[in-house]
Amino acid sequence: MMHADQPVPVPAGLVLVPFRAARFSASGPALAALTSPPYDIIDDAERAQLQARDAHNVVRLILPGDDYDGAARTLQEWLDGGVLRRDDKASIYVCEEEQDGHVQRGLIGAVALADPEAGIILPHENTMAGPVSDRLALTRATRANLEPIFLLYSGGGETSRIVSELVTTPPQVETTTDDGVTHRLWAIDDPTVLTAVAADLLPRRAVIADGHHRYATYRQYQAERHAAGDGSGPWDFGLAFLVDATVSGPQVHPIHRAVTELGLAAAVRRAAAEFTVRRLAGPDVAGPDTAGRAPDVTATRSGGEPGSAQGPAGRSGGGVDPDHLLDELAKAGQGSHAFVVTDGTSAYLLTEPTAALLARSLPAGRSAAFRRLDVTVAHLALIVDVWGLADTVGVVDYHHDAPAAIAAAAAAGGTALLLNPTPVADVTSVAEAGERMPRKSTLFTPKPRTGLVLRPLHA
Repeated sequence: MMHADQPVPVPAGLVLVPFRAARFSASGPALAALTSPPYDIIDDAERAQLQARDAHNVVRLILPGDDYDGAARTLQEWLDGGVLRRDDKASIYVCEEEQDGHVQRGLIGAVALADPEAGIILPHENTMAGPVSDRLALTRATRANLEPIFLLYSGGGETSRIVSELVTTPPQVETTTDDGVTHRLWAIDDPTVLTAVAADLLPRRAVIADGHHRYATYRQYQAERHAAGDGSGPWDFGLAFLVDATVSGPQVHPIHRAVTELGLAAAVRRAAAEFTVRRLAGPDVAGPDTAGRAPDVTATRSGGEPGSAQGPAGRSGGGVDPDHLLDELAKAGQGSHAFVVTDGTSAYLLTEPTAALLARSLPAGRSAAFRRLDVTVAHLALIVDVWGLADTVGVVDYHHDAPAAIAAAAAAGGTALLLNPTPVADVTSVAEAGERMPRKSTLFTPKPRTGLVLRPLHA
């Protein structure tokens, strides 16, 4: 047994080991009804829908409210009653997700935990204490990893070859969930193949695409068990979905913002001093700025073609067209930092932030990779410096699609801030520089489905 004052083990590299998974006995459509999206993208309405869909839907385990002990009892009841069954052999699982012609493939296994300073598993976003506390309480009670973290690595080696060959065979599990994603699983328990995978992965490193709070929970739970004198054990590993981003990686999407404490008129007037501003849709709401000037916010600072309230950017009835706004944003983002701000009726494109703004708002000591990110400029330059707002929950809220961000801003009398997606290469560059992006910077899809594979931490 390891004494309490001994440090937690440090892996030699990227280590993914097999484990005896707990999996639902159902298959096909019946299995789909038992699964859920990850806990952190489920709102109250969807939680209720999932609970109503099936008495054994996994949401009862991952979102038990404050009844963590109740989740533990439920998990044990499902294991004892055969709702969930442990696989006979320890395996690593190949998971394939297909949606609208896009295919993502990776391995589900137990990854050896490592401090970010070790340069093996690299976070790219900061975490918040609340979600970690919640997930830690659930882990203590259930003694299980109920959802995988989502890791990306640059491969193209033996592991990717093994995966590509295996997926040509019939899957052991296949189901299509209501979001249109088809999920397929294959188990690898052959010692020779597992050895080849381990050797290929060991010198590599991975970036956390999704699940920063879960990874922080893994490491905190590991530290607690070692501090209690429990020594090495299954808590030195965490459930992970490891994807070769260079072969069959995810699609990346932006996460948009709703700034509820600042109306669009004020947002545009303040931005006009530091950005080129072009109106895309709706009436001009900005008006004269606080110095009494009346800038042409249709084309400020460096010019631009005016938008038309009656043109293609507007919908009949006065609302903005989110798809058109995102198209304009994508075009503008090819040559500049670019953002769209809208209240649901009018919309403006912000581009070309001044050199002076970037110099004073972006920390000089940070890497070039960090400083060139749109999401960095959005938070540090636009939200904090230009708008003068605190970058905190409740002031800046997050939405996975543009219509939701626009609706939230409109309901609050605030401003939706729409962003372009961050390229995977930029995410990796920031992580490899040992830095963190602003929270909720990226959305990778498809996410691993919760409930396909669970990892109890006991025999």
